[in-house]
Amino acid sequence: MRFLRCGSQRNELTRLLFIFLCVLSIFFASFAVQFNFIFMQQPLAHPLTQPPGPPTLRRGAFSRVEAIDVVRGLVMAVMALDHVRHYWGPTPIRPEDLTQASALLFFTRWVTHFCAPSFLFLSGVSVFLYGQRQGSRPAVSLFLLSRGLWLIALEVIVINFLMQFAFDLILLEVIWVIGCAMVVLAALVWLPRPAVAVLAAAIIAGQHLLPVAQPVTAANVGWALVYGPPFFFPLEGLPPLLVAYTPLAWLGVMLAGYAVGPWFTLPSGPRNRILWGAGLLLLVTFGVVRALNAYGDPAPWAVQPRGTLYTTLSFLNVSKYPPSLAFLCLTLGGALLLLAALDGLRGPVARWLRTFGEVPFFFFLLHLLLIHGAARLWTQLSFGQSVNFSFAAVKEWPAGYRPDLLRVYGVWLLVLVALYFPCRWYSRYKKRHAYWWLSYL
Repeated sequence: MRFLRCGSQRNELTRLLFIFLCVLSIFFASFAVQFNFIFMQQPLAHPLTQPPGPPTLRRGAFSRVEAIDVVRGLVMAVMALDHVRHYWGPTPIRPEDLTQASALLFFTRWVTHFCAPSFLFLSGVSVFLYGQRQGSRPAVSLFLLSRGLWLIALEVIVINFLMQFAFDLILLEVIWVIGCAMVVLAALVWLPRPAVAVLAAAIIAGQHLLPVAQPVTAANVGWALVYGPPFFFPLEGLPPLLVAYTPLAWLGVMLAGYAVGPWFTLPSGPRNRILWGAGLLLLVTFGVVRALNAYGDPAPWAVQPRGTLYTTLSFLNVSKYPPSLAFLCLTLGGALLLLAALDGLRGPVARWLRTFGEVPFFFFLLHLLLIHGAARLWTQLSFGQSVNFSFAAVKEWPAGYRPDLLRVYGVWLLVLVALYFPCRWYSRYKKRHAYWWLSYL
């Protein structure tokens, strides 16, 4: 049910809630920066916690945290489910349309919301750990700048082609925002880590105070590229631009991962206690923000005529484009709990997920090629025409096509099996070699 419909009461509640979120953000930033003095006898030897001096680092000797690879691998596997659904099982109704979609269709889409925030967060953690190993702040900054620009170029040139098998659109999605975030972080690594933590909290909690460019025109397209919902923009002499992800809020997620990077240098026991506590606190914050229905997500939840189940789905149906405060509290809270729960996981499932997580970008490129290429072959054999369901309008679908979630899940499992073996080969290849270019793929 939507609370406090009265305008004055709603405005007052919004102000109070924003004050609460600011206090909570300061708490998170302080906790992220100061925890090492509580749980460790010596402060971490990180560039941003050292006294002023030459821009060099002491090289850390931290063992690899396997839970990061396992969770990152899980994220990649779930992401593949969403892409299989787009290419093998699109529906004429949106999965988030609670007036028509089934609960299974909703959850098939909803579970994939955890992928992008988890990956951006773990990317930030990985940057911190890379800085510990590298031992040079200029080297870390240069690497982030070059890798970020490389990812942006790959998004426009390679990934666009893999998703379309053409260049009908210039599509900017998740790889573009990862690249943008790395370029910005290349400059921010020179700041004290407390400043980075506060900036992350301010972006995530305060983003809804920012203006949104609607409609997007030549006068405001620059700001629309920084923050706002997806938009389409024609470009003279070039394919039109379709911006699915804008980078500002996602930058906050990567900065948050970087700010709490020292958590992942702790032994598993203290680390997991922090992860459990922070994850549960984020989920409680999600519940409070979402229940108040006043700030933190542009799409309020409401009682659904289809019953309690769909009212619950409305409560969970938070906004990803751009990722709202409620969305990030929910997804990052879940990610932190997974990092704690899956720590020490053994067996074949853990081995497969860890393999995917060790080579995420290789997995990303390969899974797009496999899913899209196989879908084109399937549609040609089944309907006599090659169809890109991910971009085709409903009126362009073959007459014999029927959506089928069973097909989606079956193809998804086959894709994971097919991808495991090349990913295992590439993971072993990276461990045996130290070529500079391996860090870019």
